[in-house]
Amino acid sequence: MGNLFGRKRRSRVTEQDRAVLQQRDKLRQYQKRLSLGLERERALARQLLRDGKKEKAMLLLKKKRYQEQLLDKTENQISNLERMVQDIEFTQIEMKVIEGLKIGNECLNKMHQVMSIEEVERIIGETQDAVEYQRQIDELLAGSLTEEDEDAILEELNAITQVRL
Repeated sequence: MGNLFGRKRRSRVTEQDRAVLQQRDKLRQYQKRLSLGLERERALARQLLRDGKKEKAMLLLKKKRYQEQLLDKTENQISNLERMVQDIEFTQIEMKVIEGLKIGNECLNKMHQVMSIEEVERIIGETQDAVEYQRQIDELLAGSLTEEDEDAILEELNAITQVRL
């Protein structure tokens, strides 16, 4: 049937990830084989001791000990691989953060080119003038006029109304 809308989904697993995962899987299979071999050799050593073949049992136990060391080394290699995968993932995240910071910095620089400090100061000055003007209007409307101002306003109003008649 395919994917919805005919698009192929892009896998997030890279070739590098696949290689690391395959190596880890091979090491785990190797560990499993060693573990099974250790069990067989332990059982065989017991059998040799019962049969009175102490030297052969001793040699088999030495071999078993060597394989246990190999098993430990394999476990360390798996841990190293997993740590490496985590380091790679963290580095990729860091790279995305740095790229985001770079883009943000470029945007800020473009905005700074569009608006200079002088432009901002001019706008702030105009805003302060407008606020002061609005404050004066508010004071006038709030009735903070003196009696002389009120009389002058009434005279002007009468003059305007007489001219219209």
